[in-house]
Amino acid sequence: MIFTWITMTTDDEVKKMIVTKRQPVSIGEMITEEYLVPLKLTQGQLAKAMGVSRRTVNEICTGKRTVTVDTALMLANVFENTPDFWLNLQRRNDIWAALHTPKRKARIENARPIREAFA
Repeated sequence: MIFTWITMTTDDEVKKMIVTKRQPVSIGEMITEEYLVPLKLTQGQLAKAMGVSRRTVNEICTGKRTVTVDTALMLANVFENTPDFWLNLQRRNDIWAALHTPKRKARIENARPIREAFA
């Protein structure tokens, strides 16, 4: 299967994440609630369809493993959607975590535009 898609990221998307107080839905929750339960699939069956171990699927579903590009491509093939769907979901969670972890947020807020840093 060959994928064709366009990804556009704007500053507005990041700004929306900054004001969001609620954590986005996790990939594990999305897989479990929107795919496994309605389709009556087990993690083992999903693992077999993806060509990965059951442990890998379990770690994704429990939030112990993030979705990589390779995993997003596999999930897109299995569930017949796009890799961008999975990568955007991962990105939203990553941004939310960065902005809601005090130590990480402090480091991020410490960064300055290059024109200010060397003025």
